[in-house]
Amino acid sequence: MPTISTKDGTKIYYKDWGQGQPIVFSHGWPLSADDWDAQMLFFLNRGYRVIAHDRRGHGRSSQVADGHDMNHYADDLAEVTAHLDLKNAVHIGHSTGGGEVVHYIARHGETRVAKAAIISAVPPLMLQTPNNPKGLPKKVFDGLQAALAAGRSEFYRNLAAGPFYNFNKTGKPSEAIVENWWRQGMTGGAKAHYDGIVAFSQTDFTEDLKKINVPVLVMHSEDDQIVPYVASGPLSAKLLKNGTLKTYKGFPHGMITTQAETVNADLLAFLKT
Repeated sequence: MPTISTKDGTKIYYKDWGQGQPIVFSHGWPLSADDWDAQMLFFLNRGYRVIAHDRRGHGRSSQVADGHDMNHYADDLAEVTAHLDLKNAVHIGHSTGGGEVVHYIARHGETRVAKAAIISAVPPLMLQTPNNPKGLPKKVFDGLQAALAAGRSEFYRNLAAGPFYNFNKTGKPSEAIVENWWRQGMTGGAKAHYDGIVAFSQTDFTEDLKKINVPVLVMHSEDDQIVPYVASGPLSAKLLKNGTLKTYKGFPHGMITTQAETVNADLLAFLKT
């Protein structure tokens, strides 16, 4: 399997297919590069080079005990892009991966970056604070950690069969989608996923968003049950210097899977402008 070894010795697995302008995909918690299958095949068949990595502690990357925070996530991504010598790249992140993309660009600069897109993403801040009253209370995230520690297999299955894809609203869960979500989650490490809840919920990306100059497409659904729309998409678009908000109705948090056709078409249109 293609991997790189980071400065702290963590092995990061990645996929690298095709030729052309590179598109780099950053996945959500607690998943892996496999969550981008529909996007990678779509853009590969349209002449792009597509790259996706498994975040440390996730998927096929090393299940290390430490470094499960946004600084390490961004630095690992920077090492992947440097190793592959990517230039004029488009970075696309879903959920936690959206935070990773934003922090990577703000922390490492834009010399290798052409554009970015964040989908159902955690910025600016998920946690409710006096300055972020529309965020979610800390007890919500404490509850996620408790459920994971008590039995992540059942926790993951319930999450995938319920609010992640809005199957609790439609009443028609796709067993194949649920199984694939559960498979990806269980491939990763419990410690990485436990710590990752703090990383995606408590990291404040406000200043990161303000630093970014490249065009950024912000895609979010009003019906996202995981990352509430009112505390995320519109606020991120306002903080970005060159941000465009694309709002959806009825789509779930995991819309890159259930609404891949629409998401892919909108991403392609953004890339071509």
